[in-house]
Amino acid sequence: MRDVARRAVRAEIAAKAMELFLAHGFEETTVNQIAATVGMSGRSLFRYFDTKEDMVIGGLVELGHDVATALEDRPADEEPWSALRHALEVCVKSLEDDEVGLRRAKMLADTPSLRTAMLDKQLRWQRMLVPQVEQRLRTSGQPQALQARALVSAALGCLDVAATVWTEIEGGRPLTNLVDDAFAAVRS
Repeated sequence: MRDVARRAVRAEIAAKAMELFLAHGFEETTVNQIAATVGMSGRSLFRYFDTKEDMVIGGLVELGHDVATALEDRPADEEPWSALRHALEVCVKSLEDDEVGLRRAKMLADTPSLRTAMLDKQLRWQRMLVPQVEQRLRTSGQPQALQARALVSAALGCLDVAATVWTEIEGGRPLTNLVDDAFAAVRS
């Protein structure tokens, strides 16, 4: 029960922080402003998040679990590259279906400290996704660790490039199409 309550508080803090970040900018928003908005001290805020960046990236790490579940739910005989593309649609939908998704993606792309945090997030996602891709690559009973890591890393790179282009063109094309194009470019 305590864990459920903690996750609810974290989600509330992250949501309020995101509102402030989008309204005032990530760098311009202080921890004390966030704390005041959620009715706690800055010190108490850090019981829930290690850094200000975690308030943005934390939800994305959770999204990685959704991607891993989506990958696991793909047909066992589906080719790994295709399975990864379909599983990453969870991310695409989370951005495209969010009324502030484009603004959030732009903030992530344009803020250096968040770009660094995104790299950490990608490494966490890789740890979740690589074992599943290895299972899809079994030949003669041997998992193909290097190939699985390369595929997952390339897929996440495609998602990142597509999201960056999406922000640069102000959402002028659907993100899902840009991700498809990035995947196709790597495949060719």
